[in-house]
Amino acid sequence: MNWRKAVAVCLSALAPAAACAVDGVSMEGGRGNNSVDMVRIGAQWKLAKPLFKLDNDWQISSYVDATAGYWRADNAPAGRNSSLVDIGLTPSLRLSRGDGPGFFLDTGVGAHLLSHTSITTRSFSTAFQFGSHLGVGYRFGGRQSYELSARVQHLSNAAIKRPNGGINFAQLRLAYHF
Repeated sequence: MNWRKAVAVCLSALAPAAACAVDGVSMEGGRGNNSVDMVRIGAQWKLAKPLFKLDNDWQISSYVDATAGYWRADNAPAGRNSSLVDIGLTPSLRLSRGDGPGFFLDTGVGAHLLSHTSITTRSFSTAFQFGSHLGVGYRFGGRQSYELSARVQHLSNAAIKRPNGGINFAQLRLAYHF
């Protein structure tokens, strides 16, 4: 599967989200174990009001992130998968100074479904995976519509089946809020 096909698959997976009141969209890319490259697009829905208001205008808010991604490894041995598709749904928390410009911290844990249970020499006993992330970013621009963040993400099956060969990614993410 080439990159254009992968993007088309990801976009079609998120097409139903266009019918809902989407609050933002994102695009991210990263590199993981075994030289696995990843690209992902997403749609975000902000959940109600902030969960907690802290001193000095800091708050903890929440959002849900629906994503579709494509992973690819150039060094896959013969007979092994060199790519897979990843569909995810992740509730997340954000610590920020209101909804204005500035730095923020993000964390979340969600569910992912993989099209294959292996890529290159890494095996994931199940297609169902849990994904957790931790990131730091900056929100900017007119109406604070843009954000750029760096994240680390871990995916594994949380030991629901052995072996539990998870994968870690370092990612850069660009998001736009409507």
